[in-house]
Amino acid sequence: MRTLFLHPPSFDGFDGGAGARYQAKREIRSFWYPTWLAQPAALVPGSKLIDAPADGLGVQDVLPLARAYDLVIMHTSSPSFPTDAKVAELLKAENPQLLVGMVGAKVAVDPDGSLAASPAIDFVAREEFDYTCKEVAEGRPLSAIAGLSFKRPDGHIEHNGARAIIPDMDVLPWVTPVYKRDLTINNYFIGYLQHPYVSFYTGRGCRSKCTFCLWPQTVGGHRYRVRSAHSVIDEVSWIKQNLPEVKEIFFDDDTFTDFRPRAEEIARGLGRLGVTWSCNAKANVPQHPQGAAHRHRPALHQRLPQARHHHPWHLHSRAARRDGPDDTRDDPIRGRHQSAHHPGVACRPVSGHSALPGGRGERLAYRE
Repeated sequence: MRTLFLHPPSFDGFDGGAGARYQAKREIRSFWYPTWLAQPAALVPGSKLIDAPADGLGVQDVLPLARAYDLVIMHTSSPSFPTDAKVAELLKAENPQLLVGMVGAKVAVDPDGSLAASPAIDFVAREEFDYTCKEVAEGRPLSAIAGLSFKRPDGHIEHNGARAIIPDMDVLPWVTPVYKRDLTINNYFIGYLQHPYVSFYTGRGCRSKCTFCLWPQTVGGHRYRVRSAHSVIDEVSWIKQNLPEVKEIFFDDDTFTDFRPRAEEIARGLGRLGVTWSCNAKANVPQHPQGAAHRHRPALHQRLPQARHHHPWHLHSRAARRDGPDDTRDDPIRGRHQSAHHPGVACRPVSGHSALPGGRGERLAYRE
């Protein structure tokens, strides 16, 4: 099928951050890459990815596309779902034969409610949806596709069996060629990354069980599954050759440093390439991996940004004392502050706790 992967239009200033269609309007223009759509787009030959908010496209710009495609797969979230459903209805009115599906954490944890919310939504993909989207695009019967919930012609909702998580992340094609083909690199800006930048995942899942983190609880799971170090280094090398304007590379894994030997191997490889890079890390990262980054200074912008403090849930002060600088173990906060201010290192806090559907935060919010 002729397939369009679409981040639907939204209001001016909307933050489409992290591919999640985030629940905020920021005071500055800020966009993450639509990696969660780019990955299945890389699996579907001849598909097209359009990021309407980043490209400044409105509904009237997108509607004519309904006649050019057989299948549209839209990324949605709880905050944007009502508007996204309306876009689906307008696309369907433009082309009644169009098959419309949605992906994202919201529809993964509430497939019944999502499908019932609009007659225009034909299916939603649960769990990891990369190969689910690929099989829909291949024209397989919806009833035969694992991880899919769909509406029959009479409106009855069916739920197929769950799709197993992907154990070998190296089987997935790179997303950055899709960025180059379909996106405008300069449209993506994050205030703490050098512009222009590129972000992608080197693994999925996270072993921590933080209440504030949505993706491991809804899609990625709590087992950290990673790409091989050589695959990551090869993709960064491709970026350097094919996107020479890029000044920084961000690894968007929930906790990139969870497998320290792999993180160090990647740091050494990127040091040889001479690129600037950054990642997500927890506050209990020991000094040794940070030292590996320092030894390969040309490779790392030395941020260890977005240091995700799990306290008071799963990261306690004793862990910070254990892993902090020796001379500050009696004051873990000061220790982490000093650690973050090694030459060239910067850190920032994660965004505020949001009780979105599917996460433990939602259950805590209702309980309280």
